[in-house]
Amino acid sequence: MLSRLGIAMMHLLGRLPLAWVRALGCGLGWMLYVLAIPRRRVAQTNLSLCFPDRSATQIRALTLGTFVHFAQAWLDRGWLWHGAPEVVRRRLTLTGAVAELQGQQPVVIFAPHFVGLDAGWTALTQQLPRRFSSIYTDQANKILDAWILAGRQRFGQARLFGRVDGVKAIAMALRAGDPLYLLPDMNFGPEDSVFVPFYGVSAATVPSLSRFAKLGRAKVVPVVTRMTRQGYEVQIMPCWQGFPSDDAVADTALMNLRLQSYIDAMPDQYFWVHKRFKDRPAGAPAVY
Repeated sequence: MLSRLGIAMMHLLGRLPLAWVRALGCGLGWMLYVLAIPRRRVAQTNLSLCFPDRSATQIRALTLGTFVHFAQAWLDRGWLWHGAPEVVRRRLTLTGAVAELQGQQPVVIFAPHFVGLDAGWTALTQQLPRRFSSIYTDQANKILDAWILAGRQRFGQARLFGRVDGVKAIAMALRAGDPLYLLPDMNFGPEDSVFVPFYGVSAATVPSLSRFAKLGRAKVVPVVTRMTRQGYEVQIMPCWQGFPSDDAVADTALMNLRLQSYIDAMPDQYFWVHKRFKDRPAGAPAVY
C-alpha cells in the first residue's frame, strides 16, 4: 500500500515546476539529515577520511549538502520517469565529447555514483540513437522493483542485465555495439574486489571497468552528471587513452584516482551515504 501511494505521489511530482520539486527535496533532505542518524554518521566518516584537511564544520556542511542533493535527485525521478518527454529533454543537457558515443564502436561508460546517475542514463537513452545497457540489481519490494525497471526503460531500447545473466551476455552486447553504463565505484564485497587507494584510503573496488572494456574490446568514456538549477548537465568526456592495460589492479587504481578529480568538482553530489570502506584489508581496523 505504501509503495503504491509513494509511486502515485511521484506521478504527481512529475507535473510540478522543477523549483517546487527541488524545494520539497531540500526539506526532505534536512529531515533525513536529522532523523537518519546511522547514515549521517556513515557520510561524515567517509568525508572525514577522504577530506582530512576539512574542519568538522565543513564536514557537517558537506554531509547536509549530500542529504539534500540525494533527496532532490530521488524526487526528480518523478519528472524523469513520468514527466512529459519534451520537459525531460529540456531539463537534461548533454555536453562535452558527445561524438564519443556516436557510431557503433563498443563503449563502456564509466558512470560514477553521483546523485544524478538516473538523470544521466535518461539523457543518453532519450537523446542518443543507440541501445544502451546497464546492470540492474533486483529490489526486494516487487512493486518498487517494477517501477524502477519501467522508469529506467522509459526511453530508447534500454536493456538491463540482471546479475544472474552473467558476464558473457554483457560482453556479447558490448561487442554488438550496445554501450554499457557501468557504475563500479562502490564496495560490493571483498569477493572479486581488489584493494586500491581511494583518497589515500584502501578501498575494496571491483575491477569491472577494466575487465568489461577488455572483454568487449571497448573504449572507456566517463560520463559525469551534475545537478543544476535547470535540471542536470550530463558531461561526456573524451575516452581514456591506453585503457584498459594488461594490469586490472593498476587500471582500477587509476579509475579511483580520476574519480577523485570528478568528485572534487562537486563533493556534495557524490553518494557518501554508502559504506565505501566497509570491507578492510587484513589487519586494518573497522571505520564504521
